Amino acid sequence: MTSKQIFVLIILIIYVLINMFIGIWMSRRSAKINAQGGFLQNYFMGNRSMGGFVLAMTLVATYTSASSFLGGPGLAADWGLTQVWVAAIQIGTAFLTLGVVGKKFALISRKINAVTVTDYFKARYKSPLVVAICGICLVCFFITQMVAQFIGGATLIQTVTGLPYSAGLIMFAAIVILYTSIGGFKAVVMTDTFQGIIMTAGTFLLLFFIIRAGGGMENITSFLDANNPGWNEIAKGVHGEGISGLAPGYLISFWVLVGVGVLGLPQTAVRGMGFKDTRSMHKAMIYGTVVVGILMIGMHFAGVLTLPLLPEGGLGSTDRVIPYVVMNYLPGWAAGLFLAAPLAAVMSTVSSLMILASATIIKDLWLTYIAKDKKEEITERKISRRSFLITLVLGIIPLLFALSPPDIIVWINLFAMGGLEATFFWPLIGGLYWKKGNAKCCIASIIVGVATFIFFNQVKIAPFHIHEIVIALIFGGIAYFVVGKIMNTQPDEETLKKCF
Repeated sequence: MTSKQIFVLIILIIYVLINMFIGIWMSRRSAKINAQGGFLQNYFMGNRSMGGFVLAMTLVATYTSASSFLGGPGLAADWGLTQVWVAAIQIGTAFLTLGVVGKKFALISRKINAVTVTDYFKARYKSPLVVAICGICLVCFFITQMVAQFIGGATLIQTVTGLPYSAGLIMFAAIVILYTSIGGFKAVVMTDTFQGIIMTAGTFLLLFFIIRAGGGMENITSFLDANNPGWNEIAKGVHGEGISGLAPGYLISFWVLVGVGVLGLPQTAVRGMGFKDTRSMHKAMIYGTVVVGILMIGMHFAGVLTLPLLPEGGLGSTDRVIPYVVMNYLPGWAAGLFLAAPLAAVMSTVSSLMILASATIIKDLWLTYIAKDKKEEITERKISRRSFLITLVLGIIPLLFALSPPDIIVWINLFAMGGLEATFFWPLIGGLYWKKGNAKCCIASIIVGVATFIFFNQVKIAPFHIHEIVIALIFGGIAYFVVGKIMNTQPDEETLKKCF
């Protein structure tokens, strides 16, 4: 390794140790208050104590990922401002999530003592089949999404240290699995807050040094005009050649996939269960919008400006663009601080997915059905051990898949995101706002939505170049409301009282 790589590695090790310290500290602190709220409420929901700033940062850190710092900005080097336009759609996600789902979810979750999205489904639809289907889909798509994050973390470590990909993957996996397993929800949200600050600072640093290395904006834009015609036009295509992936229908689809559709992401929706009060939620809506705007616009615009700094032969993968630029054009201290940002994004996303998947398996499947049927004696100690073990296993599974990585992180991440939205969007939004929603229409929506999404994704049929998630949500919505109208049932009084 070069002296610069060693220096950057030291900074990253310090950063990782800080996160590990937070995880262990929160674990010990949590042990002292488990007696007040119980292990489940504390480990999986942090006793619903998040303030506005912490809520905003954990939403931002959960939503941003390897594709936000590596895959997306790497594509922007080719696609130009088109990719920035796509990223800009995400600015309102924190505002939208908390505004539409946050308050209702917070009120309902306190009434039914929920710590997961499937807890809500169990109370709203009163169907073991709904809980089982939602739990299985959640775990499967979460694992897919974690694979993308593990690839991002390993690629980052490989670029910085020069170590083999597999060594970087194992190092990254060990870190994030341990601090998530040990600390639980509070460790996740506290590290998310720290990571959100690092990500914001890293974005400004990257922009500054890229513009300086490129000789200023005038020189950079002149180079882009000559070497990437149409870089400043929406949907122009790479090097002036129109490609179907950038067709208007496809671009508009992103307003659904990474815009409105995020209302169906359980990892962000569940944050609505954990904040302290309405004032905290309102503050988080503002803070979250500002920070997401800085990260998404800043990182993807920086990606556009990297083209003059890349080698002529290319790098083989767009996922390597940002790490390459950072290691070659940023001073050691700035490179270390910036590379902590995508590492932070990856770690925070993985930890959030792991903790929610673990909660789903432990509380919604094992405690509700398996342990109950076997009439096992349930103790806090047994739940604690099972939770740690399940979280550990949920980290190992994507690690194994990531050993032979597929291409381009951003596409893996978007597939997993689409699958989650196809599963949860209508059961969640319909359940919150439509009283006639019932178990049968929920199941119909999930089956039709997920089947449609996977079918169009695999056969590559895209009418008007529309992304498969749009078709899946349309068909899933039709199934939900048509079956609901046919059944024409009202929830019982107990459900109405708890859920409306």
